[in-house]
Parts: sequence; C-alpha cells; structure tokens
Amino acid sequence: MRLASNSVLFVTLTLFVLIGTLNFKVCDGQRLNGLKMKNFYRKSCPKVDVEKIVQEITWKNVAANPSLGAKLLRVHYHDCFVRGCDASLLLDPTPNQATQVEKQARPNLSLSGFEVIDEIKTRLEKECPDTVSCADILALAARDAVSFPFQKQMWKVPLGRRDGRDSLASEALTDLPSASSNFTTLKELFDRKKLNTVDLVALSGAHTIGLTRCGVISRRLFNFTGNGDTDPSINPTFADILKAQCAGANGNVLEMDPGSSTSFDGHYYKNLNENKGVFQSDAALLTNRFSKFLAKRFERDNTFFANFATSMINMGSVEVLTRKNQGEIRKNCRFVN
Repeated sequence: MRLASNSVLFVTLTLFVLIGTLNFKVCDGQRLNGLKMKNFYRKSCPKVDVEKIVQEITWKNVAANPSLGAKLLRVHYHDCFVRGCDASLLLDPTPNQATQVEKQARPNLSLSGFEVIDEIKTRLEKECPDTVSCADILALAARDAVSFPFQKQMWKVPLGRRDGRDSLASEALTDLPSASSNFTTLKELFDRKKLNTVDLVALSGAHTIGLTRCGVISRRLFNFTGNGDTDPSINPTFADILKAQCAGANGNVLEMDPGSSTSFDGHYYKNLNENKGVFQSDAALLTNRFSKFLAKRFERDNTFFANFATSMINMGSVEVLTRKNQGEIRKNCRFVN
C-alpha cells in the first residue's frame, strides 16, 4: 500500500527523532548565515581566548547565583526574536530618545542578568578592544550559564555577529511569543524566523529551568473564558495547586518546571505530557500531532539535549548582522557607539 506524502514525512521524522536530532547539524569550520562555527576571533584577538574569558566570568557568576542560567537564556531568546540576534535588547534608553527601546517593552521588564554581560564586555575591551560584539557575548554567556552544572559546553556557538543600532519596544510586542499563545500563533512566529516545529518544541524546553509569577497565568487559572473558569487543558489537581499558590497574589513566584526548576533536563516534557504545563503556550504543544510526538520523545534527556543544542544554533543565527556595513561592534553593550 502506498503511503500518503504526509504519512511518509511523519514516519521519516519519527525515525530521525528515535535516532537523535531532527535538525541539521553544522560541522566545525562551516559557516551558518555568515557566522563561523570555529576560531572566529583567532586572527582578530590572537593573544586572547575569547570563549574562555566568557566562560570564566559566566561560570563565576552562575556559581554565586544559579538562577542566571534561566535568566541569560531568556535574554538571548528575547533578543533573537526581535531584529535577530543583534544585542538590540541590551540597549538602554537615552534621555533624548523618541521611542521606547526593547528593554522597556512589557515582556522584557522582568529580564535580568545584564550586569554579567557588562562584566564580560569590560574585560574583553581591555584584552582585545573594539573586536568582540555584544551579540556574540550574549550568545556565549547564555550557553555557558546553562552549561555550568554540566561543566562542559552543551552546544557550539557560531560567532561573527555584529551589534544592531536600533531597538524598538513596539517590535518586541509583536515578535515575541507570549505565555498565552496557541500553537498556530507560535508556529507563525517561529516560521517568520525560519525556525521549524522541532525548534519550537525543543526551545520550549528552556522552561525546564527558571521561575515565573502568578500574574502571567492568572487568567488561565481564574478567568480563562471570562466566566471565572479554568483552562480545561490543565490537569485538575495541578490547577488546584497553582490556584492555591496564586490566590489573590499575582506577584507570587512559581516554578516553570514544578519539582525540577533548577535542573536542566527533560523533566519539563514529563510534566507537560501529564497536562501540567504552567503556560498556555506549553499546553499548546500538545494540540498538534507532530509537536505532541516530539514532546513525548524529549522526555529522554539525551534526545532533548541533542535537539536543544541544534535548535540553539539555529536560533542563534536568526537574522544576524555579519557584514562590515551592517551594525557595529559596541564599546559598551548598553549604548550605540
């Protein structure tokens, strides 16, 4: 019997996931969207090991504050989805600006960890001035912050990004997925960045570490359709637990991966597949046949790690500025030159 084309695709993708990563892996030395996978700064900073400096400073800070893994990962993610990975999110408002910058957009008001990027940039400007971009520093620091508990690099970071000169809060409002996004919206936003469904499900796994606040899911718990109801897709017992934690207190803190929010692993998907995803956007992954299949496979740490690594490379190369007539190398990550 001849299989329909969609069935053939699904069976093929199934085999790939069973084996390992679905996404294309970039070989060392190969370029990806103008970025170089290896030794980008070897000639421009011959006496400096840029990646080592970033790792040392990042690991020092994460050792003192383990929450930085989730925080820096989120900053990198929010940066890449608006204007690409150009460090536009790192820009501070200036006295005479006509419009708000990305940092001032509502989805970004809770971001933190910027001082780690500042510390790294200050050190690299002393060691190799006017050379290492803030965008590259952020991509490396996010990787190293997540990697610290494993004491090894969890994925390769292609380098060669330049820093953007523009930052608009309005773009963050339209380009960033929200905690209440359904699958159609998530897919559209990822498609815009040329990221696929595997990337969507793998990168959602970043929710395996970190915290959120009750205000983000208050409507989902207490007024889902405007009638004082709860999202029916949540496990009822889990919903009761969340309601007890959040009753009358939008500022209360919640784990994004209850029971395992300090461990980077596949536990997020185990919760998700028991209908215990904290966000509506988490639950949305179970409303599509293929993404639901992936969520089940990603319960296995090794499968999740492999796909997350490749998807981070893919996300980190979104709409990057790499040519000399594009962007700049900032001297201070908070301000354009």
